[in-house]
Amino acid sequence: MPTATDTDLLRNINFRWLLGGGLVSMLGDQFSMLALPWLVLSLTGDSLSLGIAVALMGTPRAVLILLGGTIADRYSPRRVLLLSKYANAAILLALAALLVLDRASLALAYAAALALGVASAFGIPAGTAILPQAVPAPTLQKANGLQMGVRQLSLLAGPLLAALVLGSRDGGQQTSMTALAAAFAIDALTFVFSAWTLRQVKLRPLAVAAAQGMWRDMAAGLAMVWRDLPLRSCYAYWAVVAFFVMGPLQVALPVLASERLHGAAALGVLMGAHGAGTLAGMLASGLGGAWLRRRFGATLLLVDAVVGLLLMALGQISSAWHGAALLAVTGVLGGYVQVAIFTWIQRRVAPAMLGRAMAVFMGIFLGLAPLSAAATGALLRHLTVGELFCAGGALLLAAAIAAALFTNIAHIATTDYITQP
Repeated sequence: MPTATDTDLLRNINFRWLLGGGLVSMLGDQFSMLALPWLVLSLTGDSLSLGIAVALMGTPRAVLILLGGTIADRYSPRRVLLLSKYANAAILLALAALLVLDRASLALAYAAALALGVASAFGIPAGTAILPQAVPAPTLQKANGLQMGVRQLSLLAGPLLAALVLGSRDGGQQTSMTALAAAFAIDALTFVFSAWTLRQVKLRPLAVAAAQGMWRDMAAGLAMVWRDLPLRSCYAYWAVVAFFVMGPLQVALPVLASERLHGAAALGVLMGAHGAGTLAGMLASGLGGAWLRRRFGATLLLVDAVVGLLLMALGQISSAWHGAALLAVTGVLGGYVQVAIFTWIQRRVAPAMLGRAMAVFMGIFLGLAPLSAAATGALLRHLTVGELFCAGGALLLAAAIAAALFTNIAHIATTDYITQP
């Protein structure tokens, strides 16, 4: 049965604009995420060229995201997010037009990847800083759960829709480029639509701290994270967690499917189970909200300890369905805690600093993902995939236990939250 908080949230016109525009935009993103690699492979057939394109998109996000968060705090998250959406739309429309005009080239694909990466470095922290200004504080946990659940749903449904558009016109080289142009144009239009919905949102006015200069503002954001002991402890701990978990799921999981489960279909089952579990966990994030706020830190460490045990068990599977069950539970726990983490940061950090705080948080994962993947790939030359999952799970379990024993994370509770109007 819906609670009063749920009903208030669903009646909130600001949240409905944000949720609707976000859903359309996130579905559109999947068109480009599928079309850009296809464009590179269509032009070159070379995996190295594809890797360079992915790096050109990912590197600016990791390098510039703190600058993006600083600018969002300085000039308002909505203004920065709107400009990011317009920039994405312009880039994608230009790319689509050049493909239609038969001007496709690897240099064009690289330039588009780089430009999209730069735009996202500003859009990501601005987008995560808007929600606390748009919805009442009591509904923030539920709002985060629904927003992130919609994103997870788009990750499941978006590629299927994109594949239908691209597959419906798959033919010769010219037809293929036309289909790719259509995919980029669709994504561009979704950015325009989501920008229009964002303009309908009425945000609470915030007192903005006096600007000290761009570099000083960036340094002030880092200093704020460093001075806040619980925040600093959590950020350091999440960096460790990201390194031990992201690589095995991105690199070792396909190897596990290939060596033990005999094919791509098994990998699809494993990834689908994890994605569905994550969606369920995000949508269930409103459950136990008051209890979770009292025991946020202890719950965080307990979940990570359980995930560590699940990863160890994953390395021993011999059936796709066993792996799917383990990954579904991992996804539920991860999705639930992910929403709680975002909500905790949004409540803890002063609104005028939130863009920078979220930029540092997102930068941890964006920066460590390629390092974790590379380390996993290197270790798989010396360890079996079962040994790697067992070692990664054991290290995650050890990190959770060490954090409980030697840091203040387990004691973080509702008293640490900043009360918002």
